[in-house]
Amino acid sequence: MVKIGLIGAGFMGTTHALCYEALNGKSDFQVTAVADVDLKRAQELAAKFGAAVFASGEALIESADVDTVDICLPTYLHTAHALQAMKKGLNVLVEKPVCLNEEEAAELLKTQSETGVQVMVGQCLRFWTEYQYLKELVDNQTYGELLTGVFTRVSPRPGWAWDEWLHDINRSGSVALDLHVHDVDFVRYLLGSPDKITSQTAERGNTIEHIFSQYHYPGKLVSLEASWDYPGSFPFEMAYRVKFKEATVVFSSAKSPSLSIYKNDGEVLVPELKSDLEQQAGDTGGNISSLGGYINEIQYFLDRLSNNQTIENATLEDGIESMKLVLEEIRAAKQA
Repeated sequence: MVKIGLIGAGFMGTTHALCYEALNGKSDFQVTAVADVDLKRAQELAAKFGAAVFASGEALIESADVDTVDICLPTYLHTAHALQAMKKGLNVLVEKPVCLNEEEAAELLKTQSETGVQVMVGQCLRFWTEYQYLKELVDNQTYGELLTGVFTRVSPRPGWAWDEWLHDINRSGSVALDLHVHDVDFVRYLLGSPDKITSQTAERGNTIEHIFSQYHYPGKLVSLEASWDYPGSFPFEMAYRVKFKEATVVFSSAKSPSLSIYKNDGEVLVPELKSDLEQQAGDTGGNISSLGGYINEIQYFLDRLSNNQTIENATLEDGIESMKLVLEEIRAAKQA
């Protein structure tokens, strides 16, 4: 049995807790401890599982009856907690972005190499049904070669973050590292790192609130956009539009049907997928309306650990390479 310590009881910690509830009986695990500086929130989540409560992640790592930790803290706290857990011999699931800079990345990789523990980064798009479907189309060249792609992720301005940490670039990395990294990681998963990047940003104070980037590949061009600077009434949307030689595939979380295929011969197809949009998240305190990709990634993580198999998707290396790609975009925007 995998014994999990959930560190962080805010927006993302609540999301993960709901996933563990949904997976009860489907994987061999138990949430045995929950930690948060807000003890009331930690107690509320712990009550779902009969778990022990800790006032800090450090205390949980040091003393809890766990072999695995799930780190759902603000980004600037990821590295310290992941390093402590790895050095304690614990396996780690850490939310994206895995860290803020290349110095932290090097230390994380070094420590994983030294300890041999399993580490996975919460790049949930790799496990989202509609995005997995697109990956299969690309890999199998179902409609021929991918020619162009547009990936979008837009959100109302986050007001749910503890101590407004999301709007401090030194703690979150801005919308570029926090929100945009989802699509950056998925495009890298689809096509690898680009040959060339062009990028532009819109800022408020010292923090990037909107980013536009283009990834240039031989014979391919992909555009990526992310913003979290819209009014509170503005609906969250994640979307893609991908043109292949023989068809165009369109997905939007804000539309129904969410996924359609427009073939060059005029036929329109609506694939019958088990839509992650049907797995409602409830009240997480943030902009998530579906648990699908989160459930799938956590089940993958648990199943790998339970069966003594190596994490092969959304690895620590994957998370770090995607983080570095975002940093490259930011540098490109500054030079534009």
